[in-house]
Amino acid sequence: MFDVVRLVHLAPTADADRILADLRARALASPARRVLVQPTLHGVRNGGDILVHLRFDDASVWESVAPQWDSVVDGIAHVDGAEYRAGIGGAAEPSTGSVHRVLLLRVSPATAPETVDRFEADLLRMPRYISTIRSWRLSRTTRATGSASWTHVWEQEFSDLDGLDGAYLMHPVHWAHVDRWFDPEHPEVVVRDRICHSFCVNEPMRG
Repeated sequence: MFDVVRLVHLAPTADADRILADLRARALASPARRVLVQPTLHGVRNGGDILVHLRFDDASVWESVAPQWDSVVDGIAHVDGAEYRAGIGGAAEPSTGSVHRVLLLRVSPATAPETVDRFEADLLRMPRYISTIRSWRLSRTTRATGSASWTHVWEQEFSDLDGLDGAYLMHPVHWAHVDRWFDPEHPEVVVRDRICHSFCVNEPMRG
């Protein structure tokens, strides 16, 4: 599987409904196996106004339609995004969650490979302790667009919005253990650029 994420930031005067409808039409006209195109929810951080998540059989299928997504759409001010092969993930039983969340991040290129491995292992350990995570996947990007050269996509489905804002972000394993990788004042920090923390209602139009 090959995934594509786009976080669409709208201009202040943009016609949000028109752009949302246009993006949905483009996505449904594509051969994507999974299509999720939803407005983001309140509380995103650099997460845009519309979250697009598409899944294809392989990279070549995406490449056949990618030029359509690179064309300029009136009213779109900026797009952050990543393309990636599906990485390590899992799901609880039942796996369906009502909130889809994407985190785009960039690990400093000076980071030692063994440190990157430890960082990834810490992220993947979180679902053991946080029951509101219903499914998860950590992937390394093959191509990034936007504000930074994103190296990773950390995505989850949560039971509900409280499961993200409360149980996840406020859990001790998050703020006392994982956050050190993101804290500029901590000696083990590896994520020095801004992150894109985006989420939306998990209602795919396909898949």
